[in-house]
Amino acid sequence: MQVNGKSSAFILGVFIFLGLSALGYFLATAAIDFKQYDRSVTVKGLSEREYPADIVIWPIEFALADNDLEQLYRRIDDYTHKIKSFLESNSIKAQEISFSAPSITDKTAQQYGGGPAPQYRYSAVQTVTVYSNNIEATRSVMNKLSELGKQGIVFTGGGYQYQTEYIFTRLNDVKPEMIEEATRKAREVAEKFAKDSESTLGKIKRASQGQFSISSRDKNNPHIKRVRVVSTVQYYLSD
Repeated sequence: MQVNGKSSAFILGVFIFLGLSALGYFLATAAIDFKQYDRSVTVKGLSEREYPADIVIWPIEFALADNDLEQLYRRIDDYTHKIKSFLESNSIKAQEISFSAPSITDKTAQQYGGGPAPQYRYSAVQTVTVYSNNIEATRSVMNKLSELGKQGIVFTGGGYQYQTEYIFTRLNDVKPEMIEEATRKAREVAEKFAKDSESTLGKIKRASQGQFSISSRDKNNPHIKRVRVVSTVQYYLSD
């Protein structure tokens, strides 16, 4: 009985030993496989393109002065009509032209102390705004504005709020192909890295799309917009 008991215990010990050895082998193999599976590379892909703006906002500001308030308003109306007629004769549509309320300043009301009286009591500033998708026509008429200056209209508008603005509104139309291009370029970089490291490029582990940015190509061509996006992609690597 004792011999049989010892034999059974011995056999059980052998099986336990073999089981633990096998378990250790499989765990070690799994750890190696997991480590290999966890290898990855993170790359970035850039897509950058240039598109013409499709909306232009052009504020045209002019100033004038007079001692007679009623006469000043008549001159404002006259100058505004001249500008509108000039724009329409240069392919700007009537519905693309709007007018702000004139800003009138009474200089005598602002005068303090006993200084000399201003030459003109009233001064006015009026803004005519062009909002158009006809970029070429608008830019063309900008270069002709001096013709109105010869008629006595004094143009101002040096402030930031009177700068011409160009807008690109077709971002949703170009997004898909730009994202595709950025992702393709990211994969090209990843494939080059995998080749240089003698690895095999696997599936995408993680990907993120950067923010789209829109800027003017340069200060001399604000009507040409540069659209840019960077995609970040992480790929698995294997030997």
